[in-house]
Amino acid sequence: MFAGLDGLRFSHWQAEPREDGVLVLSFDRAGESVNTFAQDVLIELDALLERLALDPPAALVIRSAKEKGFIAGADIREFQAFDAKGTIGDSIRRGQMAFQRLAELPCPTVAAIHGFCMGGGTEIALACDYRVASSDPSTKIGLPEVKLGIYPGWGGSVRLPRLVGAPAAFDMMLTGRALSAKAARGIGLVDKVVEPALVLDTAIALARRGTTRPFKQRALAWATNSWPVRQALAPVLLKQVARKAKKAHYPAPYAMVETWKRASGDTRALLAAERKSVVKLAGTPTARNLTRVYFLMERLKGLGGKSAAQLAPIQRVHVVGAGVMGGDIAAWAAYKGLDVTLQDREQTFIDKAQARAATLFEKKVKDEAKRPAVAARLRSDLAGDGVADADLVIEAIVERADAKRELYATIEPRLKPDALLTTNTSSIPLDELRAHVQRPAQFAGLHYFNPVASMPLVEIVHHDGVSDDTARRLAAFCKAIDKLPVPVAGTPGFLVNRLLFPYMLEAATAYAEGIPGAVIDRAAVNFGMPMGPIELIDTVGLDIASGVGQELAPFLGLQIPASLAKPPEAGKRGKKDGQGLYTWQDGKAVKPEVPKDYRTPDDLEDRLVLPLLNEAVAALHDGVVADADLLDAGVIFGTGFAPFRGGPIQYIRDTGVDVVLERLRALQTRHGDRFAPRPGWDAPALRADTQPA
Repeated sequence: MFAGLDGLRFSHWQAEPREDGVLVLSFDRAGESVNTFAQDVLIELDALLERLALDPPAALVIRSAKEKGFIAGADIREFQAFDAKGTIGDSIRRGQMAFQRLAELPCPTVAAIHGFCMGGGTEIALACDYRVASSDPSTKIGLPEVKLGIYPGWGGSVRLPRLVGAPAAFDMMLTGRALSAKAARGIGLVDKVVEPALVLDTAIALARRGTTRPFKQRALAWATNSWPVRQALAPVLLKQVARKAKKAHYPAPYAMVETWKRASGDTRALLAAERKSVVKLAGTPTARNLTRVYFLMERLKGLGGKSAAQLAPIQRVHVVGAGVMGGDIAAWAAYKGLDVTLQDREQTFIDKAQARAATLFEKKVKDEAKRPAVAARLRSDLAGDGVADADLVIEAIVERADAKRELYATIEPRLKPDALLTTNTSSIPLDELRAHVQRPAQFAGLHYFNPVASMPLVEIVHHDGVSDDTARRLAAFCKAIDKLPVPVAGTPGFLVNRLLFPYMLEAATAYAEGIPGAVIDRAAVNFGMPMGPIELIDTVGLDIASGVGQELAPFLGLQIPASLAKPPEAGKRGKKDGQGLYTWQDGKAVKPEVPKDYRTPDDLEDRLVLPLLNEAVAALHDGVVADADLLDAGVIFGTGFAPFRGGPIQYIRDTGVDVVLERLRALQTRHGDRFAPRPGWDAPALRADTQPA
């Protein structure tokens, strides 16, 4: 019987010696529902491994004692606190030391993985000799640190390429993508995949018996990390990164590849190079803002959490309107496990929506045998019979208040007593609709963004009569379908469209002045937008943009250029017709060549971005959202606003209120009063020294 840990007591680790000499070490972080690596956890682990190095067991198996997952990674809140104190280097060194001590143990070591295994969880598994993973769909293995503006710093960037080969390793680390157990086995990251009930026993057997990895994997791992191959492969990787992200915006992927390319020596030398690089990245504005974005996402996820647990869950959804938005909303809800009925005035519209849904299911549901069950959850309902059974009705018909009110008059009498009625309107103030609803407490806006399958945000639109329970049930519904809810006031444009409109309007104005669309789009992308505004107008549709303009321009006091002042000609609505401001081929905009001698106006980026910032300040002042964090979250997840900048309000804080105001006033002098500062620039929330910790 192994006795090497006698006399030691731990808060987060449970050591279970077995008769055969194998020690099972279970991670169970005290006071937390999920395992994460805090410093006290690492200090305990290091002390434990130090003792094991002196008196090793026959083998060591590391597992999680939590019901949910293996290890979620580092404790990011603690990481943020270390950044504020300037002690991140110490925390990275501590993790590296503990995991290297594990790697150097003079006995076989195995990680037994069930459920999520992320970041530091994957890094401790890499420090083991072998890895066994459960075949459960919840088992995902990833290194998502690049999404926080850094890269794996506890040895992950050193060990993974040398285990699975550089191409597969960098595909994981540069994208932050998580792999299923089967995919992880496919690249050689995992040695065995078994049923959840067999993970521990298989890990113990593997620890005692060992295994030899396939020659091809070992050869690939060696060859792709040799000095000549690193020098040849690194430029290829950097070129791939450059297609996705600019170095000035996202330095981490570039630093990761460069460090791997240059570093040489033994493992300790490689770890030192990794540590130096990651510590430098952790102090960049990009890392700080991406960490902030992570916490904003967690806050939105929490809105549908415990406070809604006691309320009736939404399981049956009825969608009225089978156009692109309505049909895709229905398809997404069915894909996420809800029973959905889809209604429209003609069967042909429903048929088209179901055809689009089939494409979605084909893409998302990899197991063909499971697709029929998913498709069966989305039912055609021309007569609207599903209204009577629905927990939630989502109206997604034409953007006309009178048409919506007529529909509500026919639907409401058939609703269950606790059913919710919602509208997907993108711009009509909810007060215009609420006044004609019989049960205003159970009526709200549920505003999705296009394309529904890829845009994470849903605005939950309030009015003065909506109940707290309705808002909480809708937030829980968003969480159930993997969307991020942000509560907004029901004023015109709500949050996202209100801020996007001045930005798109200024782009259309610049376009009307003769500035080429490609130049306008490039200026926005250079700032960090995922897509240029001219391309965005075409993607949204000139018909939609024009309709939103009629609603918002008077409210915001803005003039609409001729290209958006009236609905477009038939067949020229943009991407969906193949013709708009651009011509579209195979789903891509064909942008006319810009003359080589064309000189981009110096103030073009400011002309595009500052109207959005100006309106963000006004929306915060008007109480469209409860606070600056919710505003930044809504705009990042609803528009893709440069995440590395932390959101519009954070960008104003980082740049300085006075600096942004000076730039706004310069535009006002040059281009007119549409750039006049809106109310709210004196708000304390805009100052860097007043933001919450």
